Amino acid sequence: MIPLAERMRPLTPDDYVGQPHLMSPDAPLRKSLEQKKIHSCIFWGPPGVGKTSLALLMSAYLDRKLYALSAVNAGVKDVREILARASKRDLFQKDTPILFIDEIHRFNKSQQDALLEAVEKGIIILIGATTENPSFEVNNALLSRCQVYILTELSVDELKSLISNALSKDIVLNKLNIRVDEPDALMYFSGGDARKLYNLLELIVNTAESTDEIIISNASVEQLMLTKSVMFDKGGEMHYDIISAFIKSIKGSDPDAAVYWMARMIAGGEDPIFICRRMVVLAAEDIGLANSNGLLIANACMDAVHKIGMPEARIIMAQCAIYLACAEKSNSAYVAINQALEEVNRSGDLSVPLHLRNAPTKLMKNIGYGADYKYPHNFPGNYADQQYMPDKLVDTTLYTPGHNLAEAKMKAALHEKKNNKETK
Repeated sequence: MIPLAERMRPLTPDDYVGQPHLMSPDAPLRKSLEQKKIHSCIFWGPPGVGKTSLALLMSAYLDRKLYALSAVNAGVKDVREILARASKRDLFQKDTPILFIDEIHRFNKSQQDALLEAVEKGIIILIGATTENPSFEVNNALLSRCQVYILTELSVDELKSLISNALSKDIVLNKLNIRVDEPDALMYFSGGDARKLYNLLELIVNTAESTDEIIISNASVEQLMLTKSVMFDKGGEMHYDIISAFIKSIKGSDPDAAVYWMARMIAGGEDPIFICRRMVVLAAEDIGLANSNGLLIANACMDAVHKIGMPEARIIMAQCAIYLACAEKSNSAYVAINQALEEVNRSGDLSVPLHLRNAPTKLMKNIGYGADYKYPHNFPGNYADQQYMPDKLVDTTLYTPGHNLAEAKMKAALHEKKNNKETK
């Protein structure tokens, strides 16, 4: 039997639930569909919000040939084979076929590059689906040829509409006596994911002791979920708990706990690049100037994982996590930029001192722009004692060195420069 989530795929724009900014009668994408027009695009949003359903709907509604790939198991060869078939289509077939790539963010640079010419020449209409920010995961050249549409998490009312539709329209469920007395637990455990909601609804029906009457309550759903606990739920609450435990273990300098929580995420199917991105942020926020190599290593780790892929990438990720956990910690840069932003919001657009202003024209020079500026390299120690802050903030301190060896040296060097006035 085809799963409920597949049986409930929408076939027309009116069947589609959610994303009103894209699919309401006045929305641009909906109008394009109704006018039988289509363009290459990327759907970006969390799991189970209708990205794949929307791509399939577009193909069916426009009666276009559809080629579908999953970036999890497809390579350049698969892409090129489809592009070759698409380019040799019947001359009487005037409509450009659609190539749908699920999880397009998992394609590496060479795989994405293979799509460029075909999209540009109109051999295919590309529709990509991604849970990751396409600005980071999709090549700029390919991104510039696609319209990005953002899909948001489904609301409670939209999830309730999906339940109602399934119970009344599905060829299996509409024959059963199913009553939803309490939908709250269904909403909670689905986490805004329509696919999870359908799977949970189907699981409830399949495990019911009697099909004469199936009553769905919060208690019955919670009891069912207790018997199906999972190690790691990529889209649910445990996802956030485990990434939190991972980050806090590195902050707390516990390499054993760090690699354990990393293993939990890897075993649970988390996107390795998501884990790497969190380590890059942590390296700047929590290790910072205490060990500047931390940021270099975290960034190199993310780059290597992009190039190598799993399962080998797990070794690189573990090395990075252990290094970051063992490194000295400092959040001084994080604190400094936050304090600077607070100061900007508080004091507004203060004037740049005249001696710091650029003077590209004669008029600017005549009115004092750049006058009396001291070029640091012309002074001993490459330091010139002069004002760099706006007048109102002359005595303001935003950066306070952390208590670690690296920043202690930086603090001493700054102190020495400020105490040794330049000599002419």
